[in-house]
Order: sequence, then C-alpha cells, then structure tokens
Amino acid sequence: MQYRTADLKSKETEITTDYPVLKSFLAGSFSGTFSTVLFQPLDLLKTRLQNRANSHCGQQKCGMISTTISIVQKENIFALWRGITPSMTRVIPGVGLYFSTLHWLRSALDIDSPIPPIQAIALGVTARTISGAVLIPITVVKTRYESGMYKYNSIGEALKLIYKHEGFRGLSSGLVPTILRDAPYSGLYLMFYTQLREFTSSKFSRISDFPTTHFSCGVIAGILASVVTHPADVVKTKMQLYPHEFKTLRQSFVFIYYKYGVLGYFKGIVPRMLRRTLVTAMAWTVYEQITRAAGL
Repeated sequence: MQYRTADLKSKETEITTDYPVLKSFLAGSFSGTFSTVLFQPLDLLKTRLQNRANSHCGQQKCGMISTTISIVQKENIFALWRGITPSMTRVIPGVGLYFSTLHWLRSALDIDSPIPPIQAIALGVTARTISGAVLIPITVVKTRYESGMYKYNSIGEALKLIYKHEGFRGLSSGLVPTILRDAPYSGLYLMFYTQLREFTSSKFSRISDFPTTHFSCGVIAGILASVVTHPADVVKTKMQLYPHEFKTLRQSFVFIYYKYGVLGYFKGIVPRMLRRTLVTAMAWTVYEQITRAAGL
C-alpha cells in the first residue's frame, strides 16, 4: 500500500513537472469557459451597438439598455446568448493556447515573477498574437452570429459558406485590427495586472493571495487596457460584417472618422469594457487558483 501511494505521488509530480504547458492549457481553457457563458450578452450588445444596420432601434439612438430591451422584446431572452457556440469554440482553445504560450515563453526565456513591465507587454502581445491568428476564422463566424445579419445553422456551415463566397480572405477578414486590438490589450493587461499584483503583495501582503484581490487587480487592469484598444475593436467589427466595403485597415479607420467622428471609435465601449474586464479578471483569478493547486 505504501509503495502504491508513493507511486501515485511520483506520477502526480511527474505530470506537474513534465507537462506544465499542457496543464496551463487545460487551466486556461477551464478558466475561460465559465466567464464566457456568463458574460456573452455583453459581447452581443457590443456587436449590435457597433452594427450600423441595427434593426432593433429604428431611427432612434441606440443605447445599451434600449438595445437589450429591444432584443428581448423582438426575439427572446435567450437571444442575448446568440453566438455562444462560436464564442465557446473560440474561447476554450483560445484562452488555453494563450495561457500555455505565456507559460512556455516565460519558461523558455527564464522570466521569473515579478515580470518587468516591458517584458510583460512583450509576453502578452506575443501570446495573444499567436492565439488570435490561429482562431481568426472562428472570430469572424462569432461576430456574424452576434450581429443578427447572418442566418447560419452551424459553425461548419458558416465556415463553408464564407469560404465559398469570400475565399480565405473572408475567413481571415479583420485579422489585422483583431491583432491590433487583442495583442496590445493582452500586453497592457499583463503589465498592469502584474504591477498591481506586485503592489498589493508589497503593501497588503495579508490579502495579496485572496481571489478577491486577484479579481480586483484584474478589473482595474482590464478597464485601462480596454479604453486604449477599443478603436481597433470597432474597425474589426466593420471589416468582419461588411468585408466588401471595408477592405483595408486605413479605409476603415478613415470611413469611421468621417461618418461618426472621434466618438465613432468608441461605439459599444461600455458593454465591451464590462465584458472584457470581467471575463479577463475572472479568467486570471481562476487560472491562478488552478495553477497554484496544480503546483505550477
């Protein structure tokens, strides 16, 4: 019995030490799943607010609350979770890939905590660029599902139809603004988050390891990073919903400016800031708890 217990402990240690990237992937995927389901309505509202063909508002000026009420009245409460399938298809491997890439880069470059600000930005940007580029076709499908303009029956059908009518360019539409949005966001978020965690550890050591402390640091970091990167999110949405009109990054930026002014770059910022901040904060909180329990 003693030998058996020792063997089990040895196998657990072996898995922890030999498969840290896999453990990071699984922890990241799990951490992103719950938060995505919970906050999907905010992502849908952001897409609808950025969509010029928002059929729910008519000639009235759309707001977050009025858009929510219109969707529930004209469709149903579950319409707020439209696009959850492609969201989950993107998030489960996407967040896992991001965290595992981050873990691998830190190990390969031998970067210990606390991560210096410049290195934190570089790590976040690199990890997010890789995961964002790999999953861009799912991101396109997700955006179109949420817009209410496209009536796809499944993710597979959507991918086939987009490729058939628009080719590879359609499947990768909005790639540049997506990276311009996600990569800086992740870099800035990681920098703000690690610096805030270091500050709380040094100033408030008694509560620094509490999940609520992790979550609070994540919320503040998410707000700061969201404001900086939101214009790229607006451009990304336009390019993915209207690929034949918004063909280049420069054209999209110029059109939005002439059509809506500077404020046009911040359409949908409230639901995006709420969702992105809460999702990322929760994902990092859960991830840190899981990796600590797994001995990473």
